[in-house]
Amino acid sequence: MTGSPADNPAPDDDTGDREPHEDRSEHRQRRATHAPRDTRPGCRTRPGLRRVRHGCLVHGPARRHRPAARQRARTPRLLAKITDRGLAISALTCSGNPLHPGPSGREHDQVTRRTIALAPLLGVDRVVMMSGLPGGPGDANPNWITVSWPPETTQILEWQWTEAVLPYWRDLVAHARDRGVGKLCLEMHAHQAVYNVPTLLRLREEVGPVVGANFDPSHLMWMGADPLAAIEALGEAIYHVHAKDTRLEPLRQSLTSRLETLPVMAAKDRSWNYVTLGYGHDDAFWRAFCLALRRAGYDGVLSIEHEDVLMGPVEGVTKSVDLLRRVALRDPSSYKPQEV
Repeated sequence: MTGSPADNPAPDDDTGDREPHEDRSEHRQRRATHAPRDTRPGCRTRPGLRRVRHGCLVHGPARRHRPAARQRARTPRLLAKITDRGLAISALTCSGNPLHPGPSGREHDQVTRRTIALAPLLGVDRVVMMSGLPGGPGDANPNWITVSWPPETTQILEWQWTEAVLPYWRDLVAHARDRGVGKLCLEMHAHQAVYNVPTLLRLREEVGPVVGANFDPSHLMWMGADPLAAIEALGEAIYHVHAKDTRLEPLRQSLTSRLETLPVMAAKDRSWNYVTLGYGHDDAFWRAFCLALRRAGYDGVLSIEHEDVLMGPVEGVTKSVDLLRRVALRDPSSYKPQEV
C-alpha cells in the first residue's frame, strides 16, 4: 500500500468514550503497511496504521445509547468515515464494570449487551472488554481480593465467582452467541475478577471458548508476571493484542513495592508507569513478544494503546509504529523442509 506524508490531526468525530491521554490504533503484525494511516476516524492519516478499535464504553459513566433503528441507520456513515481513510475496525471496545453492585453495574451491562449487538452490524466479530468485578455479600462497591489472609478473603473470593462472576458470564456468552459474536476478548487487568492467566483460563473453562484474552502485556509487567510465558500458556485463547509498555521505577519500588495508588499523572512519584513502546522494554523484548505470538498462532492486529502521560499521542503512536516495524513478523513463513 502507498500513501502521502501525514498531516496535522483535524478531528471531526471521535470513536467513543476514552480515558485522558489514551489513543488506540492498530498495526498489523502480518503484512504491516508503510502507508500513512490515522489514529481515529475523524483525523487525517498517520503512518503505519491499518485498523482502529472503536470504543463504545471505557470505564466511566455510561452514555445513553441511541435506539437500535437509529443505530443501524448511522452504521454506514461510521463505516464510510473509517474506510475512506483506508482503515477497518478490528474490534469494538466496551470496558466498563457490569458486575458493579451499584446502579452503574446495570448501566454498564446494558451498554455491554448493546455493543455486542452492534458488532455484527459493523462486520466485527469480537468485542474487547474486561471481566468486571463484584463486591462481596452486601457490598456497595467492587472488592478486589489479592490475598488469602485474613480468612474471610478466601470466602469472599469464592462467593464472587460462584454467585456473581460465573452466572453473569454464562448468560453473557449465550447473549453473544445468539447475536453472532464469537469472541469476547477479556483484558487481564487490575481490579477485575480476571486479572491473570489462571483466572482467565478458569472463566474460559467454565463458560466456553467464546471467552478469550485481549492480551495486554503492560498490566502483567507491573504485576510481576512474565508476558512471554503468559502467551505460551494462553495459546489459541489469545483473540486480540494490545501493544502497550510499562516502565518499572526501581528506586520508587524499593520503598513502595509495585502496589501503586498515586494518580497516573504523578509519573515521577509512581513505582511504575504506562509508557510508549520502547521506553519500558527494549526492541529485544518486543521482538521476542512478536515471535511468541507467532508461535502461539496469533496473526491479528497489534493495537497500540497510548497512555503515556509524558508524551503526546501523535509522537507516541508514531514511535510505537516505528518500533513495531522493526520487530513485527509481517509475512507468513513459506519454509518447507528439504526432501531427502
